[in-house]
Formats: sequence, C-alpha cells, structure tokens
Amino acid sequence: QVQLVESGGGSVRPGDSLRVSCVASGVPSSRYAMGWFRQVPGLEREFVAATPWSGRTTYYGDSVKGRFTISRDNGANTVYLQMNNLRPEDTAVYYCAVDRTGGPPGLRTFDYEDWGQGTQVTVTS
Repeated sequence: QVQLVESGGGSVRPGDSLRVSCVASGVPSSRYAMGWFRQVPGLEREFVAATPWSGRTTYYGDSVKGRFTISRDNGANTVYLQMNNLRPEDTAVYYCAVDRTGGPPGLRTFDYEDWGQGTQVTVTS
C-alpha cells in the first residue's frame, strides 16, 4: 500500500521561505517520478514541480519558476519543495504525488497514481 506523508506546511509572511517534505513508502516501482501540486478551494489542482527518479532534471509551473526548487533523496524516499519569496497567491494545500511510469514525470494530475493527504501553506501579512 502506497503512503505519501507530507509535512512542513504552515503560515508565513510574504517574502518568507518554507520547505515542505514528502516521505513515500510502499511504492511498487523501483524508479518513480515525484511531483508537487497545489489546490485552492473551488479551483483545479495546479502543477507546481516534478522530478524523475534521478533528480537530475526538474520541471516547474510558470507561477513558481525561479522561486521554488524540487529535490529528492532516494535513500530517504523523500521529496522536498523549497519555496522562497512566497507570495499570498501561493496559499494553497500542497500535495505530493507519485508517477510510477519510470520515465520523465508527468505535468498533469492524471499522470500520477498516488497522492498524499496534503499540507496547508498560508502566506499572509
């Protein structure tokens, strides 16, 4: 059974930084991509960032390029999202997800088979 557990969310001020983490367990694939999405109530889930198993390449949504960095530690089965220069519009529930196909990560929600429960990030002055 796949489990993805996010942590590290919280409430910060504009311009602050925050790092969220996601620990994966039980993934029935030896090489899987991981991604981060976010969602605001009433809106569709939005792609934030993704990286393949190697971690050598990264992909970002336009709204976070240059501010967010995705990384992973396969030894710890963990993916991170470092968020810098946070803005109020970054307020959302952040979800990590697993793409089991083993190739480059998908950029859409339906490319991902497994999801965490989400962690709230609030940016407010």
